[in-house]
Amino acid sequence: MASGSEGQGSPPSTPQRPPNRLGQERSPYLLQHAHNPVDWYPWGQEAFDKARSEDKPIFLSVGYSTCHWCHVMERESFEDEEIGKTLSDNFVCIKVDREERPDVDKVYMTFVQATSGGGGWPMSVWLTPDLRPFIGGTYFPPKDNISAVRVIEALKKGTSILAHSYEEEYGGFRDAPKFPSPVNLMFLMSFWSVNRSSTEGSEALQMTLHTLRMMALGGIHDHVAQGFHRYSTDSSWHVPHFEKMLYDQAQLAVAYISAYQVSGEQVFADVAQDILLYVSRDLSDKSGGFYSAEDADSLPAAGGSEKREGAFCVWMGSEVRELLPVVVEGATGGATEADIFMHHYGVKEQGNVDMEQDPHGELQGQNVLIVRYSVELTAARFGLSVAKVSELLASARAKMAEVRKSRPAPHLDTKMLASWNGLMLSGFARVGAVLDDKALLERAVQAAGFLKEHLWDAERQIMLRSCYRGDEMEVDVSPIAGFLDDYAYVICGLLDLYEATLQPEWLRWGEELQDRQDLLFWDAEGGGYYCSDPTDPTVLLRLKQDQDGAEPSANSVSALNLLRLSHYTGRKDWSQRSQQLLAAFSDRLTRVPIALPEMVRGLMANHYTLKQIVICGQRDAPDTSSLLATVNSLFLPHKVLMLADGETEGYLYQRLPILSSLTCQGGSATAYVCEDFTCALPVTDPQELRRLLLE
Repeated sequence: MASGSEGQGSPPSTPQRPPNRLGQERSPYLLQHAHNPVDWYPWGQEAFDKARSEDKPIFLSVGYSTCHWCHVMERESFEDEEIGKTLSDNFVCIKVDREERPDVDKVYMTFVQATSGGGGWPMSVWLTPDLRPFIGGTYFPPKDNISAVRVIEALKKGTSILAHSYEEEYGGFRDAPKFPSPVNLMFLMSFWSVNRSSTEGSEALQMTLHTLRMMALGGIHDHVAQGFHRYSTDSSWHVPHFEKMLYDQAQLAVAYISAYQVSGEQVFADVAQDILLYVSRDLSDKSGGFYSAEDADSLPAAGGSEKREGAFCVWMGSEVRELLPVVVEGATGGATEADIFMHHYGVKEQGNVDMEQDPHGELQGQNVLIVRYSVELTAARFGLSVAKVSELLASARAKMAEVRKSRPAPHLDTKMLASWNGLMLSGFARVGAVLDDKALLERAVQAAGFLKEHLWDAERQIMLRSCYRGDEMEVDVSPIAGFLDDYAYVICGLLDLYEATLQPEWLRWGEELQDRQDLLFWDAEGGGYYCSDPTDPTVLLRLKQDQDGAEPSANSVSALNLLRLSHYTGRKDWSQRSQQLLAAFSDRLTRVPIALPEMVRGLMANHYTLKQIVICGQRDAPDTSSLLATVNSLFLPHKVLMLADGETEGYLYQRLPILSSLTCQGGSATAYVCEDFTCALPVTDPQELRRLLLE
């Protein structure tokens, strides 16, 4: 198991090796490899110079700190003395944290995907001294690390990319493994919003809502400590890969609150709040930033020095019975709290994990909680009221959460990335606005303040990629300059924060960041944005990411950012740039639109024209709040919302002089719904505004 993790029980009995060069790094992933018997270098000039001067190929290993198979490969290969010597003698060995250097990761992942048909982490690539790849793949078992023949064989057997297809029984877009894919869900809801009365629109909505319901019921959803795990190893969302990633929480919070806007079903709002509770409690730094991830592996509660996947999260049937022994008054057959809980959550005495989902035998005899029955059916089964069963299940989950606190905790990756913090900013802002939850909105403002204080270099006018929690809980900033996704995601978060709080300072900073993004990354010849600074000589390829995956492509996000900003600032050049960006990806959009669902949303927004919703009134006045609540209750993907509060010297009035002509009617807060500032008749009644917005 990876070394260097925090607070995970007693150290191993064997003495730790002296640290290699990675001991001087800040990345949690690099620090986990600081005591390997491998002569690791971080990505940088020192390693490049050594490779050239000694004419040695480079062995590049890329992963991240909460990656389960990265831990497996370290344990099996990089902690092995013989393999370490073989690698160090024959190669210049470079270790890269993909979350810290996504530019490096994208370049070589492109090569691995092109040559092997698949990709993932850990990624192993062999390079010439001038950084050109000649062989690569993902996880290699230990024998393959000392046999070039086996490496080549593994490369040729690379996995092919599975075609996406909707799975009707449990939702989702493949059989197994099954990923949440929020970009697909947001696209489907946006498609429904402009096709509400068609069969295709109804099918799109049904697929989305069913998928989100089944995910919420499944084991991919942590029923005890909230949040979502990375993905499901089976088709029923039951047994997950247990790491929890910040970017998943961020995007799923937005997807669930959007489903609530669409359907009005409270369960979706509850899940969105559940996600943000987890992030606020377990992934939040006192500075206002958000940590990157929580590991899948941890030490077993029963003891031992070897970490196991899911050890922090799973339960034996005997544990549940011991924790919930009380006989429930009035329950059929003298059932105990444990009987009812185990029935509802599918807990079995012998464990509920199939061998196919447990290749290493780490979950033998264990249970992953999954909702098997509705509360109504469970209540009927035991002759109890729905209210009584709901109370019993909530109480049981709280008791189990307390037990979990006493277990050895999984490693927490305390790296704070600008990009993922931008995504999470959108999550808190969007959910806070829809639910009118002041605490969530305050947390969003705190996150934006963190980004501006710690990850915006005002002197150099650049975003920084990341910072870390120091030994004294202080914030240590990394010198790595931000990449395209750091700008795009933060800008999107700031636009969402403005619409949630109507504080123009966030809009002003978003405009400033967009100007910098254009200057640093825009391809003036071909259109679109490069992923990283195109003048960086250490990055072999100038890439434009053309796929929305676990995270949306920064170009996809930028297409909509530019359009929204053009409506807030009156800058037609940004509307034109959004169209130029879409044109740059037109071939990909035409041939494989499913590869870019987020960019298709940007294309739809350009096609259908954004509605400008202007609320004239005082921000905190009750009549203004009523109109804003109406807007926020609806899923309106093609709109911008702004407040005209009469302060004509303010930011928005200076950018959009036409706002001065939009005034309150009869002394009441008034809403104007416009397209290119050609406005429908003003309305003051929330129900009339709702009707107008749904036309």
